[in-house]
Amino acid sequence: MNVSSRFDVTGFGVVVTGGASGLGLAYGEVLAAHGARVTLIDVDAEALGAHAARLQGEGLDVRGAVADVTDHPALDRAIDEATSLYGRLDVAFANAGIDPGVGFVAAWAGDTRPRVEEGALERYDDERWNRVIDINLNGVFATVRASARHMRPRGFGRIIVTTSLAASVVEGAIGSAYLAAKAGARHFMHAVALEFAAYGITANAIAPGFFVTNIGGGHAHNPEVQAAIAKDIPMHRVGRPDDIKALALFLASPASEYITGQETVIDGGWGLGIAD
Repeated sequence: MNVSSRFDVTGFGVVVTGGASGLGLAYGEVLAAHGARVTLIDVDAEALGAHAARLQGEGLDVRGAVADVTDHPALDRAIDEATSLYGRLDVAFANAGIDPGVGFVAAWAGDTRPRVEEGALERYDDERWNRVIDINLNGVFATVRASARHMRPRGFGRIIVTTSLAASVVEGAIGSAYLAAKAGARHFMHAVALEFAAYGITANAIAPGFFVTNIGGGHAHNPEVQAAIAKDIPMHRVGRPDDIKALALFLASPASEYITGQETVIDGGWGLGIAD
């Protein structure tokens, strides 16, 4: 068997929400670099246009579509248009997410005496809670629903949800809505995997830990924060979007046909762990 052929995604139709930066952009880059036709979906029209133009300049088949995952009709249209253009939809990355704000611990990594914020939950207003849930959980639902409509008739599809290490581990510096949304997205992925396995559609999740992205206002780009986090990781390094590309290609390709309903934890220097 030519194992490399199992990773062939040439001609695949792919959509990626939250595709204008960070992990979503990395997903789109690696799939396009291996011959897939990719639509990056994001609310940031400027960044979306810049990255689509850059990748097109490299000879890759990438386009941008401006849509908010909380606007489900607009998201449906973006996915429908991509499918119509490609004549197929093979892979959907449900990745869009936002930072939750601080949790009940007032300090970030490196502070040896983190201060517990009294009344943190009482100050977590409805608007903030609902927005985090609407993007990080309801947006996953809407992306998967719109994609499955196109995948099921063909009997093939790969759905990859970006969850988080925070779906399993309560981290005091992270807002409670984010923890709830990511845990919900993980369980939703399990339900999707059960429902669609008989139709040739797999559903899996990538659960990043600390990765250097723009989420949370870009605090992860701070070298001091990175150094503090790295001290607690066996390999003494934090994760970066390029680190996740091989995993994304595997889960999107025929090579992963025997895996569904799994969450792969990738936490920088901790390496990989599979949780069902």
